[in-house]
Amino acid sequence: QVQLVESGGGLVQPGGSLRLSCTGSGSIVSIYTLAWYRQAPGKQRELVALISSGGSISYADSVKGRFTISRDNAKNTVYLQMNSLKPEDTAVYYCNAQKPGPDYWGQGTQVTVSS
Repeated sequence: QVQLVESGGGLVQPGGSLRLSCTGSGSIVSIYTLAWYRQAPGKQRELVALISSGGSISYADSVKGRFTISRDNAKNTVYLQMNSLKPEDTAVYYCNAQKPGPDYWGQGTQVTVSS
């Protein structure tokens, strides 16, 4: 059974940093396009950052210059380094693997930015 498991969420003060990790079973991290999405209460899930199997990267305008997505194929892990966090970054963050057919999703990890 394919799995994506996120970790690294938590409570952080505005201006702080967190690094999220998403470890996949098998070799899905190296094969597919990986993405981080987030969903805040009462809002739709939105794409935060994406990295293709070839290494192409894109970011939502709201996180450009603050967040960095990366992958370590040897560890089957994709990361999201989040710096200069703002209260509006508070959300559940989900790891996603895009492939033909239904995507794979992780269970989500809560990020709360508050003083």
